[in-house]
Amino acid sequence: MEKSNKGPIFTDIVLEVFKLGGFFVSEGDQMGAEHGITSARWKVLGALSLAGEPQTASQIARNMGLTRQAVQRLVDVMHKDELLLFHDNPEHKRARLIRLSERGEMIYAQLYDKQLAWAVNGSTDISEAELETTLSVLKRIADTIDR
Repeated sequence: MEKSNKGPIFTDIVLEVFKLGGFFVSEGDQMGAEHGITSARWKVLGALSLAGEPQTASQIARNMGLTRQAVQRLVDVMHKDELLLFHDNPEHKRARLIRLSERGEMIYAQLYDKQLAWAVNGSTDISEAELETTLSVLKRIADTIDR
């Protein structure tokens, strides 16, 4: 097997992604603070909004890369805070379907607009081609690791 110099660069990418992940969580917490929304709650709102149909906690967890138990704890609290609604699942008695409440939809829409402005500002000095390349490479890395 040929020795590759890519290992250290790949490791540097992983470390940078970890750093960015922490930064993004902090920024998300700040953007959501006025609505009482943490980054974790925002992810659940986003997962449900992007799905376009009610989801189970397991489906949300798979889409977010989290455990079902972690998502279940979040959705239970978010239900109490009137951000989510539960419905019976005709395909599974115990796995309820979850969807955004009217309040959850409103808050998600407001956060989406705030995040979009933040993203435009944060990408000012980066070309569209650089952003597209970065996205493509990150998706390829995720796909490789997921296999």
